Formats: sequence, structure tokens, C-alpha cells
Amino acid sequence: MVENKDFKKIDFTSKSLTGDEHENCSFIECDFSNSNLNNIVFVDCVFENCNLSLCKTQNTAFKSVKFENCKLLGVDFSECNPFLLSMTFDHCFMNLSSFYALKIKSKTFTDCSMHEVDFTNSDLSSTIFNNCDLKHAIFDRTILLKTNFTSATNFNIDPENNNIKGAQFSKEGLIGLLEKYKIKVN
Repeated sequence: MVENKDFKKIDFTSKSLTGDEHENCSFIECDFSNSNLNNIVFVDCVFENCNLSLCKTQNTAFKSVKFENCKLLGVDFSECNPFLLSMTFDHCFMNLSSFYALKIKSKTFTDCSMHEVDFTNSDLSSTIFNNCDLKHAIFDRTILLKTNFTSATNFNIDPENNNIKGAQFSKEGLIGLLEKYKIKVN
């Protein structure tokens, strides 16, 4: 177990992260792109200005983990260990990532680019998409109870195929609920 350690500007693409569990650690400007993070546990950790694009996350545990200004292109979070899964994302580039069938209730995504992110069969109840760009994000049989989209942009959600009871939208965002119907709103 590794505790209370700061990792700065380390290239983990050529060497493996040591330790099976990291608690209260900070990873600053580290490169994990294409790295194998399988079966590693992160508890109360922060990733800041890191590149985790295409990293492998099979059975990876993210418990109270914060990602700030990170590149998370194509990360398959659906392979993570779902037990106590808790993540927040702030100013992250997350295009082509997947949260397929995950329960990520009451989480916050702030100022994130989330183009083509897959939320199929996910439970996003009470989640906040604060200033997030959801262009071509996939919402299919997704639970969006009380989810906040008031400042999100470019989303397309089929109200007949998703549970949106109590979800919040801005007037400008309503077009994302009507696109299926090919209605023109002026």
C-alpha cells in the first residue's frame, strides 16, 4: 500500500505504477496513456493535469477520486470495480469514454468535453453536468432522475427511451429533447 505520496511528472507509459493500493496520493502531470491500471485501488486520490487516455481499468477501484484538467480519451470506466465507485471530473477531456451500465449517482462533471461518451444503461440520478459539451453522447435506457443539464450543451436525449423524471434543462437545451421528432424551434 502506498499512502500520502505525491507523484509528479512521471511517465508511467514505460514503467508500471508500484503498489496495488494508493491512498491519499496526488498524481500531477503524469502520463498514464495506454497504461495498465488493472486491479489497482485508488482511495481519496487526485489526478491533476494527467494523461490517462486509453488506460486499462479492468477491476480498477476509484474511491473518492478527483480528476482535474485531465485527458481521459477513450477510457472504459465500465470495466472498473463498481464497489464504492466515486469520481468527480473538473475541466477534463473525456471524449469517446464509456460509463456503460455504471451507477454514478450524485456526481459532478464540470467544464468537460464529453463527445461520444457512452452512458447506455447507466444510472446518472442527481448527477450534474455543469457546462459540459455532450455532443453525440449516447443516452440509451439511461436513468436520469433529477439529473441537471441546465448548463450542458449539444446533448440529444430521447425522452421515450430514457427515464428523465425530474431532470432539469434550460430553455435552450430543450432542443436536445426534441431532435428525434425533427421539430424546428425558432
